[in-house]
Amino acid sequence: MKSGELLRRFMIHDLTPTVLNPWAVDDVLSCGMRAHPHLLEISAWPWLERLSRETGRRVTLEDVPPAEWDRIAAGGFDLLFLMGVWRRSAMGREIARSEPWLIEDYDRVLPGWTAGDVVGSPYCIQAYEPDDRMGGWAGLDAARHELRTRGIGVMVDFVPNHTAFDHPWVATHTDRYVLGTEDDYRAAPSEFRQVADGVYVACGRDPYFAPWTDVAQLNYFNPGTRAAMEETLRTIAAHCDGVRCDMAMLVINEVFGRTWRRLLRDKWPQPQEEFWITTTRVTPELTYLAEVYWGLEGTLLDQGFDFAYDKRLIDCLHSPDAGACVRQILAVDPRHGARLARFLENHDEPRSATLGARLTAGTALVATLPGMRFFFDGQFEGRRVKVPVQLGRWPDEPVNEFVSALYDRVLRFASDSLLHGGAWALLPVLSAGDHTFWDIVAYRWRSGTDLAVIVANPGECQAQAHLAITEDLFPGAEFDFEDALTDARYRWTRESLEATGLYVRLEPGGAHLFKVRVV
Repeated sequence: MKSGELLRRFMIHDLTPTVLNPWAVDDVLSCGMRAHPHLLEISAWPWLERLSRETGRRVTLEDVPPAEWDRIAAGGFDLLFLMGVWRRSAMGREIARSEPWLIEDYDRVLPGWTAGDVVGSPYCIQAYEPDDRMGGWAGLDAARHELRTRGIGVMVDFVPNHTAFDHPWVATHTDRYVLGTEDDYRAAPSEFRQVADGVYVACGRDPYFAPWTDVAQLNYFNPGTRAAMEETLRTIAAHCDGVRCDMAMLVINEVFGRTWRRLLRDKWPQPQEEFWITTTRVTPELTYLAEVYWGLEGTLLDQGFDFAYDKRLIDCLHSPDAGACVRQILAVDPRHGARLARFLENHDEPRSATLGARLTAGTALVATLPGMRFFFDGQFEGRRVKVPVQLGRWPDEPVNEFVSALYDRVLRFASDSLLHGGAWALLPVLSAGDHTFWDIVAYRWRSGTDLAVIVANPGECQAQAHLAITEDLFPGAEFDFEDALTDARYRWTRESLEATGLYVRLEPGGAHLFKVRVV
């Protein structure tokens, strides 16, 4: 639709961001993958169970059908995050089978579940060796080989904050853990576990929540603990290409000290250097992804991580002023933008299919913004059930054909080399005569005469706006804007674009994925 059909007068709102300089991604990547890589997280145990049912035999990582690897490769992924490959704790499994609140979850998501379906938390690790269900080291190495032949790297978990209570160190190196006294235990028995006569190990925790009663808290002010965890990473590094570091901010000196200083007392002074600064240097060949919250993304990127979770984006998509919120976080810190992991869901988040009308806009944003584009098993089929990580079997759900078709189009668009090697910039959003332009998010990718324009309305109402795009146009008198989501084509003259900007009008949750071509 041409802008001449609408109001010609518009105003630039006060918060229009300056167009950002392209990010230098050459300094971002640590293992040769393309800039702005695509990552797929698979919950390994339920995935293998699913493959076993489909093939009628027990499938481990060592004998995954080649067609399954081909299917993953066809999605255009750079990394496969195999979540939950390490040996799970027998003690943790029994806890997972007896906690009333977990049993309520199992009843809700998997009616008719059995004790055998409860395999324990993948974050309650007894040993950093692949679980027998994975096929041991041979299984992990075979999976890595198959994926490497298809140009995909393997990422696995590294859980720095804690181990299971039946991890060997609890018996052999108790001083690697945060310890309490009998008085501490008597004062808060749910926060400790007695592991020997007079020896009380603290349960792991996030300082803002109750302790995780199935895991033992490591002491990061003990140099011996740090050295042992670095050695663990050396072992892991021989079998993978990257690590997703669980709750990585918990071992930052300031956070760890604030959480545990009372129990550490004067015995363990704060180290001079941060754990991550030294550790990421020990295994620089790995790609490091930090699970991080509380606004500490930049801190961990500065400490050596290649990428860090961007939880702010998904929080913005759930907020009433989603458009303005998204634009604000995109404009704040271009220095770190290409190193943030953008996602709509993962094993900790609600399923993105429950976003409803905002799903299209959210999908378009996550798949085309700078940074790591992070997707989760079942997301492309529109799964709606968020399954507890303690379960080794997922319920069957029908494929949502709308969601499947949406991701097919979005991922094909996002795999274009322009969205990995081009320069990104926010576009100024201009009023089209009303206040609804606040809900519009727009940006472009450009390389030479290749231009893509992404527009999304993550808001709850129809929105319209003009986009200031003239400075990004290459020579030509007329341009076609071809929408990869709908195959619609809109022709604009340079004269119209210079006069009023690119007019867009989107329904709630709608998006455009434009490739711009000179006529």
